[in-house]
Amino acid sequence: MTTQKATNITWHEHVVKREDLEKLHGHKGATIWFTGLSGSGKSTLANAVASKLHEMKVSTFVLDGDNIRHGLNKDLGFSAQERVENIRRIGEVAKLFSTAGVVNLTAFISPYKSDRNLARSLQADSFIEVYCEADLAVCEERDPKGMYKKARAGQIKNFTGIDDPYEVPESPELRVPTGSKPIDACVEQVIAYLKTRKVI
Repeated sequence: MTTQKATNITWHEHVVKREDLEKLHGHKGATIWFTGLSGSGKSTLANAVASKLHEMKVSTFVLDGDNIRHGLNKDLGFSAQERVENIRRIGEVAKLFSTAGVVNLTAFISPYKSDRNLARSLQADSFIEVYCEADLAVCEERDPKGMYKKARAGQIKNFTGIDDPYEVPESPELRVPTGSKPIDACVEQVIAYLKTRKVI
């Protein structure tokens, strides 16, 4: 956990509450946390679910791992310590979106259980972990960014699934077989769960 450095600060309660914002949107705020190996389909599924939710008049925003590293987290690399900070920051941002009554969809490898648990602890009631289940062989075959090829050649170090671990979620809210099912079926699985949870 990051230590509070700033002093002489005060938390200010908002006049417009989360309940007011959710009523305005017509649905609850929530974080759908997609996790899985590189190439498992996290970004593809997150964007496809966001598109479907948009059609349903649900306010959404996708927080993508690569996109976040172009701005908010561009000062972070891929060491174990920097990965922890990367997920800590995005967990805080995701919490803000949920509090604003938005369904935000995060697409991060987030390989460590402890980091995902920290993100969950920030908003336990509105955190939905979705494990994008795809075998390493499938992800390597897809290799949309050519990263596995570089990692196997030793050009990239600390690459998740090759020379850095991925800790599979033990009890995610959803396990979506993105390595074997078509995208439409995966989207419907997520949408059905959101209805069950009464997020939408």
